[in-house]
Amino acid sequence: MRRGEVYWADLAPRSGSEQQGWRPVIILSHDAFNQTPNWRSIIVVPTSTSTEQAGRGLTAVLLPQGAGGLSRESVALCHQVTTLDRSKLIRRIGALLPDQLRQIETGLKAAVDLS
Repeated sequence: MRRGEVYWADLAPRSGSEQQGWRPVIILSHDAFNQTPNWRSIIVVPTSTSTEQAGRGLTAVLLPQGAGGLSRESVALCHQVTTLDRSKLIRRIGALLPDQLRQIETGLKAAVDLS
């Protein structure tokens, strides 16, 4: 697995307003971690197809249908960045283009107030 790839993931259990259930996630963790077999933690950003989520500002990055293999227009929820055990990643869908990954990085910077 590599940074920028999109996977189906099982986001259960979760609580409150956290994204949950089976949904695509975008891998953000460094490839050195991602490719180390004994390193179990993977940093991801969940996606949503909710049009409500698209209006949440800089931390909600719109991805067109087909981006990274997504079957529907989706929103990357950078304000919900999370760490998962790699066993929760079910199946690779595809990979974002470099400019799409940069948009996710910009959303993440906004979410955690990095310059």
